[in-house]
Amino acid sequence: MRHFPSPDDVDLDAFYGLPPVAVGGVHVRSNFVSSLDGAAEVDGRSGGLGGSADRRVFRMLRWLADVVLVGAGTAVAEDYGPVVVPPERRDRRLAAGQAPIPPVAVVSGSLRLDPSARLFSADVRPLVLTARAAPADRYRDLAAVADMVVCGDETVDLATALNVLAGRGLGRVLCEGGPSLHASLAGADLLDELCLTLAPLLAGPDHARIVGGHRWPKPVTMTLGHVLEDDGSLFLRYLRR
Repeated sequence: MRHFPSPDDVDLDAFYGLPPVAVGGVHVRSNFVSSLDGAAEVDGRSGGLGGSADRRVFRMLRWLADVVLVGAGTAVAEDYGPVVVPPERRDRRLAAGQAPIPPVAVVSGSLRLDPSARLFSADVRPLVLTARAAPADRYRDLAAVADMVVCGDETVDLATALNVLAGRGLGRVLCEGGPSLHASLAGADLLDELCLTLAPLLAGPDHARIVGGHRWPKPVTMTLGHVLEDDGSLFLRYLRR
């Protein structure tokens, strides 16, 4: 059997480092964990699939990003809070020309978000990417606790949303789901890479996958960047071909 290095034994900055992004450019990376049979959640949450090594990679990807992008359903189901960055890592980000803590950007056309949720009490003000048709009362309530950005008329246009983020200097985008948002990015050829943790378990039928929604006209092909392994879990980095 071939043995692969563990996340404990490598420089994760080197393994997951991002290419330079031009001013106004964007690089979109997604991060997911999945069971061997394709489940992206257990009991409605992804935490049951990942172990300590997965959490280390999860943190590193956040520390390398300019912004964390998430769909409203995932933000609510996972009870999203602010990104946690230790002081030494904040200094490193500042030296690299990044903000000390990346903001979270939530995609929501309906704005079914609770303004009192812990995400909206963070020191770093989150963004809400929404559509012009969003309910005016919800928009007004959320505008008190988040930066509201209109990115489409009836629905959120993701290409527009990414351009808006890039225009704010948030070109290195980390998408953490959910499956519908991930599928929309990949299906529109807006996804540059996928970091996938493959957990050594079978979750059984009737679970969400890392993509969801409507059928694509053709598959999205990717090429393998690297493989790490820890206690049976595989850490895969795929790049857009």
